[in-house]
Amino acid sequence: MRLHGRSGGFSLIEILVVIVIIGIVMSIALLSITLAGGDNQLRDEAQRIISLVEVAQDESLLQGREFGLEFMQGSYRFVEFDPLAQQWSEVIGDDTLRLRQLPEELELELFIEERRVILKTDPARTEADDEDRPGIETYAPHVLIYSSGDMSPFEVHLVRRADDSLVALQGDAAGALEIVNPEDSM
Repeated sequence: MRLHGRSGGFSLIEILVVIVIIGIVMSIALLSITLAGGDNQLRDEAQRIISLVEVAQDESLLQGREFGLEFMQGSYRFVEFDPLAQQWSEVIGDDTLRLRQLPEELELELFIEERRVILKTDPARTEADDEDRPGIETYAPHVLIYSSGDMSPFEVHLVRRADDSLVALQGDAAGALEIVNPEDSM
């Protein structure tokens, strides 16, 4: 007599339950990676600003030139001082120090001497842009990068308004730059 019982395979319901469990675990893993990736985006942008300022510091030391950094709400740019014309102008022909746009969802907040600076959406016009318009207010960048390697102190926050995430970047007078905890710096 043979026993008519279960064979050694899985039933359809058991297979479906395993597939649903795998789907849930994968969606949780994907969601956690996506959320952590957003935090990395802020840190990556802050690190990019640090790297670009360090490049400008190196160029100013090697070439004896003065650079400046101008922040806008969603972008930033480097400018250079022309000692012969005694005016600031945009850096031309240097792709590294060009105007940089932040991703759409990020904004910048600038603090100088612990006071918030109201940032414009577009770059300011330099004197080189306004030769035909006398009486224009003298242009000066927010942050000065001196040929000695020193820099005017500042703090900039990279903010994502959608979830109120924030990363703070601080530069001191000696030219050192670091990512700081915003609660400690204010």
